Order: sequence, then structure tokens, then C-alpha cells
Amino acid sequence: MFTASRRKIGKFMLTAILAVTITSSLVACNKESASGDGRTSLTFMFSGQPQEQKAYKEVVKKFEKDHPNVTVKTVVTAGDQYDAKLQAAIAGRNVPDVFFYNPGNLKAYVNAGVLKDITEYSEKSSDNSLSKIWEAGIKKYRYDGKNAGTGSIYGLPKDLGPFTLGYNKTMFEKAGIPLPDPDKPYTLEEFLEVCKKLTKDLDGDGKIDQWGTGLNVNWSLQPFVWSNGADWLDKSHKKVTVNDPKFIESLQFFADLQNVHKVTPSVKEGQTLDTYQRWMQSQIGFFPVGPWDLGAYKDLKFDYDLIPWPVGSTGKSSAWIGSLGIGVSSKTEHTKLATELAMYLSADEEGQKALVDQQVQLPNNKDIAKEWAADKSTEPANKQEFLDVISEYGRDLPTNFTYTGEWYDEFFKNIQPVIDGKMTAKEYVKKAQPKMQKLLDQSIEQEKQAK
Repeated sequence: MFTASRRKIGKFMLTAILAVTITSSLVACNKESASGDGRTSLTFMFSGQPQEQKAYKEVVKKFEKDHPNVTVKTVVTAGDQYDAKLQAAIAGRNVPDVFFYNPGNLKAYVNAGVLKDITEYSEKSSDNSLSKIWEAGIKKYRYDGKNAGTGSIYGLPKDLGPFTLGYNKTMFEKAGIPLPDPDKPYTLEEFLEVCKKLTKDLDGDGKIDQWGTGLNVNWSLQPFVWSNGADWLDKSHKKVTVNDPKFIESLQFFADLQNVHKVTPSVKEGQTLDTYQRWMQSQIGFFPVGPWDLGAYKDLKFDYDLIPWPVGSTGKSSAWIGSLGIGVSSKTEHTKLATELAMYLSADEEGQKALVDQQVQLPNNKDIAKEWAADKSTEPANKQEFLDVISEYGRDLPTNFTYTGEWYDEFFKNIQPVIDGKMTAKEYVKKAQPKMQKLLDQSIEQEKQAK
């Protein structure tokens, strides 16, 4: 699943985190390449929700059953501690044989000699597992020494997380509003109009208690920007372009949803209940949905479904695809077996079905994913929208193309005055763009030095 935490990865070899000591269990596991009975020992470090942990441990058991001479020791770390633990392991040269990592770390980890090039081993797998995985997932872990997305394979997708737009079907029906067409996205104007119709004072006390939408700027601005033909970077990935008029227009539209049109909860109302909680309580009409949400949403008291994000001037929907990767340590003594374990975790059919049953991700295995999406018996009925994002209009977040992510974090660091209506989008990007560019230039220089 895609985690909301931002990784500060560009300077990981230079920061204080490298002084952290990894847990004794990981150190012990890493030192044991073979047990007393002659069995090969691998370590697998990961994090996840309880359901995910259970599913992955079952996949590990199956791997051990199919490999009688292999023992896999799992090291499970809390999600909010995982990055620190992994980087401490890297600093202490106690990297597990197989581990989860974020694609934003790809370049830095390859240049620092952390990740193993597993192209040869993964492409020659006996069951042709690589061909079963979404190519969009594999591309996130390719690197040719210059550009991400091409070249050698330095990991496999733990998952893909297409970020779709959900809507409250029950709310639409009560309001007498026609349900959205799953194949024809709203224009921005149409989206706004529906949001206005859904925003109501239901109990007549003079206060709004139902809103059209409630979007977090960090994770929901991207579809509006991209669909309007703008981006955070130019095609070279060396110039910050948030001062593009189309970008400014998109950011201002996003802010105006709250401040001008009043179709999202205000800042004050957000202090009482955040928009996620309001969505769960059927107070919001449109809200983002990722595959990792499905388990939590199965107990909703209303019906919901998925649609494409509304479209800007390009006339085409856009959305981001998050991911976590499964990497193999460059220091492992058992590259072939470690790669086989990574393949198992990424594409094994039984393991994928177990994860689907737990409703924490969509399958990496394309065939299983298509069967899953075709099942209309569970919500959302239009699960095909997840697959459409992957195969048709999904995009990587901008930090996947740069060496560090500080420049991108800078954009969101002080954006609240825009969202609150205290500053225009144009005023904000005029101040933010030079700061972002300076950090991006530093990132580019860091990459040159690392090479």
C-alpha cells in the first residue's frame, strides 16, 4: 500500500539517522546465512497492517514449503518506524536479504550500493512470473544509471496503489442526482455543479452538515494539475514549473472549492472532524479511494463506487499510482533465492489471492486482478477503475524522477494560507518556485556527486 509518510532520502548517508542502531533481531538474522542443520537462511523485513502481515507471513510459509532447504526469518516493523529502521540497517551494514522500500529511494539506494540488480534472475524465473506483473509496477523499479523507469530491475512491486475518486451513491440517490457515468468523467464545471447540489443544511439549523467533497491538497491536487496540462517539473525533470499559468489555475480552483464555493468543510469545521471521518459518516459526496481503503470501507453504512477524476483543459483524467517495492540486498549471499522470494511476494497467485481477501491491495498479478475487478458482488462495483488508472492514465508522483524529495515537500510545507483563502495561488507559487528550484538544484548536484 502507498504510505502517506514522505521519505527524506536524498541525504540518508549523511544524516543523523545513520547513527540509529538496528534492532538486535535484525542483526542476528542478517548474520545467519546458514543454520546449523545446513538450511539456507534469508531475512525479510517489512511493515503493514495486521491483515497484510498475516497474508505475507502465509506467502513466506508457502515459499519455505516449496524450498525445503530454506528458512525465512521475518522482521516486522511498525509503519511509522520502518524507514528509520531500514536506514539504520543500511548504515550498520546489516541490510536484510529482502525488504520493502519506496521507489523514491531507487536512485539513492542504487548509487549507494544498497540494491541488487536482479534483472537476470527475475527475467529467467522458471514460472515466468515477471510477465504476470503489471509493467507499470516493474517500471517503477527500473534504473539505467541516469533515468528511473528504464534499464535494469532493482526491485519488484509489493503493490500498486492507483488513487481513484469515490462517490457516495446513497447520497446521490437521496438528492435525486443522476449517478456519474463511469466511462465519462465530469468536467471541472460539472464536478463543481454537482458538489454545490450535494452541499446542504439537512437539519435546518442554518449550518451546513453535508458537503460535496473534502480533498487533502497533498494527495488530491495532482489530478487537477495534470489534467489541466501542468506539472511540478518540466520534461527534463530539472526545472520546477509550478509558476505555469495552468498550474496556478488548477491550484486556485482547488482552493476555491472551500473558500469561494463552500462545497468542502471549512478549516474550523475540519477541526471537529476531518474529511476522512466525515466521508465515513456519510457527510461528503466525493472522496478519494485507494485499494488500501477497501477493508475499512466494507462496513460503510452507505453504498459507494468509483469514477474517473474530473478533467481540466486536456479533457483527459489523470491520477497518481503509488507503490512500495520489494528489494534484494546487494550484500546478500543468496541472490537467486532472495530474488525468488521477492518474486513470490510480488506475484505468487495464492499469496495475491490472500491479500485480496484481506482487502488491503489489488493484485500485482494481472490475470487475478482482472478476475477481481470483474466481481460485482463486493463494493466498489466499478473496481475496473483501479485497473484503468494503472493501464491508461495513471502517473508517477514527481519525486520518482528526482534524487531527493525535499523540493517537492517544500511546495506543500507552507501551502495552507492558499487553502484557507489568505493568499492567492499566484502569490504563493511566486514565492515557492525559487525555493523549490534551489532544493532541486541541490538534489541534482547530490546525484552527480553520488555517481
